[in-house]
Amino acid sequence: QVKVRQSGGGSVQAGGSLTLTCKASGDSANSRCISWFRQGPGMERQGVAAIYSGGASTYYADSVKGRFTISEDRFRNEVNLRMDSLKPEDSAIYYCAARWTCMNWMRLEDYNSWGQGSQVTVSS
Repeated sequence: QVKVRQSGGGSVQAGGSLTLTCKASGDSANSRCISWFRQGPGMERQGVAAIYSGGASTYYADSVKGRFTISEDRFRNEVNLRMDSLKPEDSAIYYCAARWTCMNWMRLEDYNSWGQGSQVTVSS
């Protein structure tokens, strides 16, 4: 089973940038779908972006298209989420998650490994 551990996050003013990193380990760590979700206060956890092995396929929520970029470093088994032009509404706890395929990637119940969460706070 793939395990994930995340790092990054923090506080930034609106318009700024932050990067989150998710490191995968375990069996078939380099053959899987890695996604980022976020959960704001009192809100449901929502998909932000996903990437499949090799970076050939990437997926984004409409709310972050053109501002966030998901990428992969296969040598390090890491997936990065670069967040640019951040808005206060992007403030949330961000979670990295792993599953075998990216089909219907926003379905929470299909993920079998989750990171511990990283706080992202964007001030206006």
